[in-house]
Amino acid sequence: MNPGVLIISHGSRDTSWVAIVDEGVSELSLREDLPVAVSFLELVEGRSIQDGIDALEGQGVTDILVIPLFVSSGSTHVDEIAYALGAKDEPEKETDLQPFRVTARVHYGDPVDDDPDIAVMVWDKIRELSVNPARETILLVGHGSVHAGFRQRWERGMSSLAECVRRVSGIAAADYALLSPDSVGDKVRYWREQGHEVLVAPIFLSEGYFTKNVIPGRLQGLIYKYTGKTLLPHPLLPHFIAAQVVEMLKRLRAGESEAGR
Repeated sequence: MNPGVLIISHGSRDTSWVAIVDEGVSELSLREDLPVAVSFLELVEGRSIQDGIDALEGQGVTDILVIPLFVSSGSTHVDEIAYALGAKDEPEKETDLQPFRVTARVHYGDPVDDDPDIAVMVWDKIRELSVNPARETILLVGHGSVHAGFRQRWERGMSSLAECVRRVSGIAAADYALLSPDSVGDKVRYWREQGHEVLVAPIFLSEGYFTKNVIPGRLQGLIYKYTGKTLLPHPLLPHFIAAQVVEMLKRLRAGESEAGR
């Protein structure tokens, strides 16, 4: 067995977006020396998922540990990439993504969801807004999905992450809202009616159209606090990735031991 790590993110035409992901991964420190490739689903020339697979297999990798760097297991991209990599037989939603050429065994990891490291990252990005924690609510805002099954995963992950952020921050309350289907305005109004200041935290990897335009647009006319700061950059990203790689290696080697008995 010769494992390697493939980190997959969405991608953007904005080179600074790509640089933020690359910078975070560059600080990755693993307990053992493994080949690592960073790939993008789209929009980044020469850095496709197939390019990453080819680079790892070219180094003799027999087992690819895939880290889907997306914020929710409710993302349709997480599902279609798993299918295209052969980690599942069929996608849950129709996709144009064609199966990749891959010889190595694929081991598919987990997106961000409610990981404890992510809760700390969220709080670090908005703590400057907090003045009176006893009368404040942190409102996490994520993309969401209108598709059955996917929407419920978004809701479960965001609800659990909100509770983690509440515990980490010590603030009175934490809640979540989705852009699709839209619940942002209703949630802000609800917490304002409870007498709380609302601190809005965008649950996106990097700044872009949604954090700069869509979220402020949904908040128009409401009273809230918002910096627009996203999860990245943050020094905990390498820790999140490394912890997942360690767990995947444990399971992989445990399975190899069982097979050898």
